[in-house]
Amino acid sequence: MAQHIVVREYDPNYPLMFEKEKKSRIPLLKENLVEIFHIGSTAVPGLKSKPIIDIMISVNPLEEVDKRHKEFENIGYEYLGELGIKGRRYLRKCVDERTHQIHIFHKDDKNNLVKHLAVRDYLISHEEIANEYGELKEKLALRYPYDIDGYCDEKEEFAKRIERDTLKWYTVKNMR
Repeated sequence: MAQHIVVREYDPNYPLMFEKEKKSRIPLLKENLVEIFHIGSTAVPGLKSKPIIDIMISVNPLEEVDKRHKEFENIGYEYLGELGIKGRRYLRKCVDERTHQIHIFHKDDKNNLVKHLAVRDYLISHEEIANEYGELKEKLALRYPYDIDGYCDEKEEFAKRIERDTLKWYTVKNMR
């Protein structure tokens, strides 16, 4: 059965859910771990979102993660490899519905690492844009309750605009 797409009000427990999952990943990645970040919509206070905790991890080397895919599967994660983003390892935790997603990159993949962190920080700093994005996601979840492709396709233009605006904002912010 297709995943049911639900967008909810921000839950103040999201950071706690992230911290709990973060602590359980540290031993699994051992000396390979560089940093763990809370990204995505649940990392933006007040933003309506799907209740899925996005975790981004930087490691060295990336190939060590591949060797541990069975360990991730043993704790409930589906290991999906790059899944469309070169140099990423993507995992999702599902029981009946997805609860967590992990995006793992090599520590030197600054393009992906910085992009995800910058978008998060941009939305935190621009509440009106975050609210607009949340409203769009809520509307699309009602329109496409079991069609993740339709949901993603419809929000793609807005998401790309956020990425473009984030790049400008991040560049200006870091030139100071």
